[in-house]
Amino acid sequence: MAKIDCDCSGWATKANLKCGDGQTIMPGAFKDCDGMTVPVCWGHIHDDPMRVLGRALLEHKDDGTYAYIDFNNTEQGRNAKELVQHGDVCSLSICANNLVRKGSSIADGVIREVSLVLSGMNPGAYIDTVLDHGEGSEGEVIIYTGEELELYHADSIDDGKTDDGKTDEGETVKEVLETLTEKQMKAVEVLVGTAIEEAAGKDDSGNSGKEGKEINHSEGGENHMKFNVFEKDKDGGEAVLTHSAEMEIIGMAKDNTVGSLQKAMKLYYEDNKDTLKHGFEDYGQLFPEYELLDKGEPELLERDQSWIAAAMRKIRKSPISRIRTRQADARIAELRAKGYQKKGDEKTITGQIKLLSRTTDPQTVYIKDTMHRDDIVDITDFDVVAYQWRYMRHVLDEELAQAALIGDGRDDGDADKIHEDHIRSIWNDAELYTMHVDVDLEAAKTKLQGTNTGANFGENYIMTEAIIEAALYAREDFKGTGTPDLYCTPHMVNQMLLARDLNGRRIYNSRTDLAAALNVNEIHTVEQFVGKTRTDANGNTKKLLGLFVNLADYTFGSTRGGEVTRFEDFDMDFNQYKYMLETRLSGGLTRVQSAIALEEPVTTAG
Repeated sequence: MAKIDCDCSGWATKANLKCGDGQTIMPGAFKDCDGMTVPVCWGHIHDDPMRVLGRALLEHKDDGTYAYIDFNNTEQGRNAKELVQHGDVCSLSICANNLVRKGSSIADGVIREVSLVLSGMNPGAYIDTVLDHGEGSEGEVIIYTGEELELYHADSIDDGKTDDGKTDEGETVKEVLETLTEKQMKAVEVLVGTAIEEAAGKDDSGNSGKEGKEINHSEGGENHMKFNVFEKDKDGGEAVLTHSAEMEIIGMAKDNTVGSLQKAMKLYYEDNKDTLKHGFEDYGQLFPEYELLDKGEPELLERDQSWIAAAMRKIRKSPISRIRTRQADARIAELRAKGYQKKGDEKTITGQIKLLSRTTDPQTVYIKDTMHRDDIVDITDFDVVAYQWRYMRHVLDEELAQAALIGDGRDDGDADKIHEDHIRSIWNDAELYTMHVDVDLEAAKTKLQGTNTGANFGENYIMTEAIIEAALYAREDFKGTGTPDLYCTPHMVNQMLLARDLNGRRIYNSRTDLAAALNVNEIHTVEQFVGKTRTDANGNTKKLLGLFVNLADYTFGSTRGGEVTRFEDFDMDFNQYKYMLETRLSGGLTRVQSAIALEEPVTTAG
């Protein structure tokens, strides 16, 4: 093995000792490094040549890897030598890559550098011999006992600052902290608080955890010690970050593409996980686990669905799936009784009643989903299968109610479409069954105050008057049963509630007042109506505002066996359950002129 004039020597790493990060160096792990000369750095800082302190000659021994260290004749090297000779620093740490792992043990690898550190993770890695070459020393050899130092003076901690209090990048610690987000600052505060408690050596009872130990402060210092939150006592077995890593991670967290301190630490770990810097192996230890705020079933985030239950309750249910509707139209003018004027005159035939009928065939509607068995077993805080069934039924009801009112919205060529000739939507139904009425805003403006309407009346008032007028006039031809309900967009209701008179007073103070003005039973807001348009037979585009209908005049027909049925199966090949809800039914209005669709013209065909 090559020779080297050394200033000190010690164990770079010791075999068969469990390190603070949970790993164990196996005997012979770095035997191929025997005779190698590697740099000696401070705290594993590789990107700053000023942190290179000297060199180390490695020797393989049965108990581990021994290092003979020769410090450079530079300011940094002389300073490091002084620290070692004075006993301020005696811990060593290795940086190695090309690692071969066997469970939690390191079986092989290549040592790239040896570092002086304040607290190493390997309990046996320390300087045990120091040679004093100073004047008057007569070749004095200082041999350490190997006992680890419990506490350090505040001014012996390297916090990444230069003598002027700035970081290596020229920023002060205050300037760096000011760049952190509120969330990042909270994380740092938690870490600092934890570090202070651990530095004070307190146990759960609040008493000192190490009896007989005293905290030695620098003369005139405050009653606390500086503590690097990223360096933990090696007896604690927690993660350690080098000082250069701290600055690199903070710099990454400041990058907009990273966005958080935790993500920056994860990225740093992923980039360096194949390199052993004895300590930083589990970045997650620095952050607490997430805890679910509300236990049990997750809350569904969805559109307002309160109208669905009301609609499904009112829709008539029939045990017949192939529906035929039939009504006699007696509204023709000729259908009248006649007076007989003179004996012998012929009595003429009165007008014929017109028979109105149509048929509707059923269609199968289903919802299908799967769930892996592992997920069912692992989710223990609520019954996920029951939750899945309820969710599927909820989605099926929404689809059926929407199909009945406005259609499913899919294109005619879509394989999944619920076709209008099976479940007829009220909005798109024939004029005989649904009366389509335009809301004419321009006419309402003129009627209220000629061409100067905007000087006195706002848009909400004008829209409200136009809607009420169109709805009430259309009701004159309404032939549905009972009093209809209004299903409309939330915006339409808000516009009408915000309408004010010339004195600034609101016209309608509540939905009840508004329902009375519209002569309807109830008002239901339907988010699914928002932005819906259709093209009529003349090529004009109309935007849906609302539907006036008593859903008792709408029928869902389904024979026995076609009602909503539950199917469940298990696929052994993919270890997953399959769930399906299926129904086969028809639907449509059963009375002529039993619905009114209020629409706003958008474009007019040229």
